[in-house]
Amino acid sequence: MTVDDAADGRLPVAGPVDVRRAALRLVGAEGRAFSAVLALNVLAAGAGLAGPWLLGRIIDHVRAGGGVGGVDRLAVGILAAALAQLLLARWARYAAHRFGERTLARVREEFVDRALALPASVVERAGAGDLTTRGTADVTAVGTTLRTVGPELLVSTVQALFVLAAVFLIDPLLGAVGVLALAPVGCAVRWYLRRARDGYLREGAAVSDIAEVLAATASGARTVEAYRLAGRRVAAGRDALETSLRTRLYTLFLRSVFFPAVEVSYVLPVAGVLLVGGALHARGAVTVGAVVAAALYLRQFTEPLDQILMHIELLQSSGASFARVEGLARAPRTATAQAPAPADDRIDVRGARYAYERGGEVLRGVDLTVRPGERLAVVGPSGAGKSTLSRLLAGVDAPSAGAVTVGGVPVAALEPERLRRQVVLVTQEHHVFLGTVRDNLRIAEPEASDGQLWSALGAVGADVWVRELPDGLDTGLGAGGHPTDGARAQQLALARVVLADPHTLILDEATALLDPSTARHTERALAAVLRGRTVIAIAHRLHTAHDADRVAVMEDGLLTEVGTHDELVASGGAYAALWHTWHGDADGTGDEAGESEGAGDEAGDAEGAGVGAGDAVGDGVRA
Repeated sequence: MTVDDAADGRLPVAGPVDVRRAALRLVGAEGRAFSAVLALNVLAAGAGLAGPWLLGRIIDHVRAGGGVGGVDRLAVGILAAALAQLLLARWARYAAHRFGERTLARVREEFVDRALALPASVVERAGAGDLTTRGTADVTAVGTTLRTVGPELLVSTVQALFVLAAVFLIDPLLGAVGVLALAPVGCAVRWYLRRARDGYLREGAAVSDIAEVLAATASGARTVEAYRLAGRRVAAGRDALETSLRTRLYTLFLRSVFFPAVEVSYVLPVAGVLLVGGALHARGAVTVGAVVAAALYLRQFTEPLDQILMHIELLQSSGASFARVEGLARAPRTATAQAPAPADDRIDVRGARYAYERGGEVLRGVDLTVRPGERLAVVGPSGAGKSTLSRLLAGVDAPSAGAVTVGGVPVAALEPERLRRQVVLVTQEHHVFLGTVRDNLRIAEPEASDGQLWSALGAVGADVWVRELPDGLDTGLGAGGHPTDGARAQQLALARVVLADPHTLILDEATALLDPSTARHTERALAAVLRGRTVIAIAHRLHTAHDADRVAVMEDGLLTEVGTHDELVASGGAYAALWHTWHGDADGTGDEAGESEGAGDEAGDAEGAGVGAGDAVGDGVRA
């Protein structure tokens, strides 16, 4: 990972050494298939050498006064060699394509495994566009190389080596002349390779930036419209496109220099052999047939050489793509299974500090203990650090200083499966995955039975509309499937929470997208699910805090007050001011009326059973 990558949060890119090791590992995984491909290409190349050699024999045979019978026999040999080369080459390409498809499947599986193992914080900093581009355009480029470029390059390389070897066997001096005449080609290749990798890496990064701008603009379309940001988003898209254009023009410049230089150099080996061969023949050092055979070999050499150079250009592009795909192996991983099991469900925050890469310190030394089964509401003004604290509690991010532990074990050190059983963060984001209703629910519990799925749907009031779907749990959702609005997406997300069955739930605006009637029903159902669990609610409506066991008040990255609702209102501090302002009672004379109103609201929502059922979230179960 380069310094620039680290600075701007990009996912890392594998270096040349790492790429070579990864390629060798993939080849080794299909060692027998690769050996078969190599053997078939060697046989095909060997069969291709027979033609020019036999033609040289025909010329010498005729010059020596030989009969038609000898020419016919040699001609039959040329025909047989051509047919053998055709069959062997087709067989070699078939075997190479099978090898390529199996290897590509391995690359895709590894990419998915690595992507799923990335911490949410790493993905968020890198942006969805970068990861999406690596999983689509870059993997496709690698696939093209494995299916087509790799096999063709292997065939051409073997043919080229065999042709050069044949020229040296005819006459070492002619072979040396042919190799020396290739020096301009070598210089052009060296010039190109020194610049191509970096150029194609910049091009791939620019494409990722375009995808990121498009994804961010599309997902935030309503926000863009509400705040009249269309001009800024268009400008951002234009800047990304202009950067991509510059990177593409640079790689085009490299190709426009490389290919003409190579094309001009093709005639030099043949011309050199004819000139030197003519001089040697005049001195009686070689026969005419030998010179003709050597010239034909070198003329034949231009075809595999042309293919090699064409594929070198494609390899630079796909090599850069493979470096980006393989770079996921160097990204920070989620915690490993070596972390011990938590001793209990108690959550402790000690001196926690956190700062985002492009901003100042958001948390500035937070100390908090959340007891098992406690209902805690976290309140405070916008930007106080409430959401950041929730991410640390859920293990999405690790504190830059201090510690956040559950049962004495750092939350961020728990492996994903165990973390999901301990703490679940339900955020304001919501997403319906491509697949069936059953697939969307089993993300939280892969082994869940249909009965458990229906029970979870019923717990959040989603069973009614799911039963009305054409195929029930087997109805396809997402792009091309049954349309699902924001309210239903939220219900599916909450059903996933029920299936995940964590002991601690961190909630933030759970029913924000539901209509009032559906929201109240969902809140009542979810309240029953939350009973007996530890619930931490990021409270945006203070009636949630009213019924909590304790309220934590955050201001400017610090916990300034912790206590029950009554204690904090009586103390006349920041929470009391928020409470009175929320009730439109700036002088504080309406405490009892305000509390009664809040209690009445909450009783209707969650019957006091769970803090923040009304403030839970839209989608995402994050662990």
